[in-house]
Amino acid sequence: MKKTLMLAGLLGTVATMAMAADKPVLTVYAPDYFTSEWGPGPAIETGFEQICDCDLRFVAGDVLPRILLEGEKTEADVAIGLNTDVTARARASGLFAPHNEDTSRLDLPVKWEDDTFLPFDWSETAFVYDKTKLKNPPKSFAELLDAPADAYKIAIEDPRSSISGLALLLWVKAVYGDQSAEAWAKLAPKVLTVTQDWSTAYGLFTDGEVDMVLSFTTSPAYHIIAEQDDTKAAAIFPEGHYLYTELVAQLKTSKQPELAQKFMDYVLSDDFQGMIATANWSYPVIMKPDFLPEGFATLPRPEKTLSFSEAEAEALRGPALDEWRAAFRK
Repeated sequence: MKKTLMLAGLLGTVATMAMAADKPVLTVYAPDYFTSEWGPGPAIETGFEQICDCDLRFVAGDVLPRILLEGEKTEADVAIGLNTDVTARARASGLFAPHNEDTSRLDLPVKWEDDTFLPFDWSETAFVYDKTKLKNPPKSFAELLDAPADAYKIAIEDPRSSISGLALLLWVKAVYGDQSAEAWAKLAPKVLTVTQDWSTAYGLFTDGEVDMVLSFTTSPAYHIIAEQDDTKAAAIFPEGHYLYTELVAQLKTSKQPELAQKFMDYVLSDDFQGMIATANWSYPVIMKPDFLPEGFATLPRPEKTLSFSEAEAEALRGPALDEWRAAFRK
């Protein structure tokens, strides 16, 4: 009898594994932060698998560089976590397919007309600080730059490896234009460290190693909602803050084009958009009354949102990087 039960259990396990193996796999390339246990990936995976009868598999890493390296041999069906500052290079590859979504209903600070790259959330770049440690944060970008060299200890991300770091380059360009090199010369002495990615920089901030960190206007929402801590804030500057829009796109070479399109549809669903605020700590691109928890209501919004078109961002990237390298001698 015991052998019979053991055999039945074994057959059941084999059958379950066989059923899982029969499900089609949708491969989604995503940044490391996205797939981490505190990122939105796990919840998105669970939600999509409930409606797709498939196996959604995230592959974490540097999304666009990997796809460009792999070319038409890429295993990615979908790429998520791109932003508008890198879409010119992505589009030029010819590897991405139209998203086939209605973008007229999106809630963004800018009108969205791109038929390939679909936004799923947005915020604005900002320097985040701890109110208990920094009693007099800069009230403007000019005040930040003109402060003494030892006034602040700041962590920023490397624009060569981090798209949030690239967003800072373009933020400085948007505010200072032809005077950006002089702006970097003033900011550099206040930068204690340049990290490879956002997670490392923000970890230095939460560990108390730096006074301020390059992050986003929505970052304090995490501390307010998840930690019941209102001591973290974004310094809001009258010069304006640079728009940071995260994007998703499907690959022309996808072996699962129907599933890839279904995922694009899912991105604009209530289920996906409703989890963005507390899964990725950003604003959803479709706004409904229950999509933003109460903690977001206390967040100050910049009076001015700055942005570049993808062509402008691509044209400015090289000169802006040269200015950054000169300031940091990198």
